[in-house]
Amino acid sequence: MRGLKMRALTQLAWLTLLLLGAGSGPGHALDPEHQRAKTMLGELCGRCHAVGETGKSPEPLAPPFRTFGEKLYDTDFAQRLQDGLTTIHKDMPTFRFSRDDAAAAVNYLKSIQKSK
Repeated sequence: MRGLKMRALTQLAWLTLLLLGAGSGPGHALDPEHQRAKTMLGELCGRCHAVGETGKSPEPLAPPFRTFGEKLYDTDFAQRLQDGLTTIHKDMPTFRFSRDDAAAAVNYLKSIQKSK
């Protein structure tokens, strides 16, 4: 009986480790599209914004991209990226994305949003 309990506990421990390791979160491998989007956003926006799942923005007033939340679920966000995203912030340049780059950026940004 004791051997059966130990085997069940061992299997439960392995299952727990597998489930914890298979999920998303900091340190998980990005698929190629997400990696491309993260690199692109890092080059364009990383001077001011934190573009990953962790870390502070280099510019204290620039929000980390993982906190954009509802802004990303706006149905025209990808289109605004294609048309040329502008803001009232005087130091932020206007960026114009291709359709594929806009879709990749939005998908990546959605994937890193922190849950509330």
